[in-house]
Amino acid sequence: MDSLRMIENWPVKTAAAAVVTADGTVAGTHGPAGHRFALASVTKPLAAYAALIAVEEGAIELDEPAGPEGSTVRHLLAHTSGLAFDEQRTMAAAGTRRIYSNTGFEVLGDHIAKATGIPFPEYLRQAVLVPLGMAATDLPGSPAKDGVSTLADLVRFAAELQAPRLLDPRTVAEATTVVFPDLPGVLPGYGNQKPNDWGLGFEIRDGKSPHWTGALSSPRTFGHFGQAGTFLWVDPEAGAACVALADRAFGPWAVEAWPPFTDAVLAELRGH
Repeated sequence: MDSLRMIENWPVKTAAAAVVTADGTVAGTHGPAGHRFALASVTKPLAAYAALIAVEEGAIELDEPAGPEGSTVRHLLAHTSGLAFDEQRTMAAAGTRRIYSNTGFEVLGDHIAKATGIPFPEYLRQAVLVPLGMAATDLPGSPAKDGVSTLADLVRFAAELQAPRLLDPRTVAEATTVVFPDLPGVLPGYGNQKPNDWGLGFEIRDGKSPHWTGALSSPRTFGHFGQAGTFLWVDPEAGAACVALADRAFGPWAVEAWPPFTDAVLAELRGH
């Protein structure tokens, strides 16, 4: 795909990108497929997938208490537990605000570890990484932000999101549609959004503006971006997913570069 070559113009030292279609076909790659990148918050969809596997295995339940008073596993996954961004402080009653929270995902990881008797990084490895052949991916720290992976591995995950093998497709459908709708909140890097819609560990595009995806992205688009200069989106209307990884922290360069890149990818997929 010629559109992927746009990453050559990004002001970064190393970048890699790929597109995988809904049938698992890799439509194109550009850049080093095996280079290991820090994922930052692109770690969260991986952690969420492991959490959903724990639900399907019966180790935990979405609506069991977890986190601050009144919060559940579902609240933690949807950033509605009320926990602050990066500290053990409750800022709102559960289910009343969308407060994007690294702490919430760390509480979730601890909750799963206690329920399964397996440290969360190891649970993620056994539940998600090994079955998908993601041998170059690991989690040396926080389930919110410390994952390390490669383009080749995340292509495998992007294919799984579109044609689930590890989870019931209905579970993935629930996780990638809006949970606790109409809640306002801050989308990191892009300011207040009303509503700031989210699924279970996946951000939902909907009508957010500004946004890190493109003008051509459908409202059903879901995924995540990370402060390490990384993103993964799945656009069900386009029948494709895109992974882009870079080694420069998110900032104005990404705000400027990512949407036209996504629009070029989508236009090429549509044959325009």
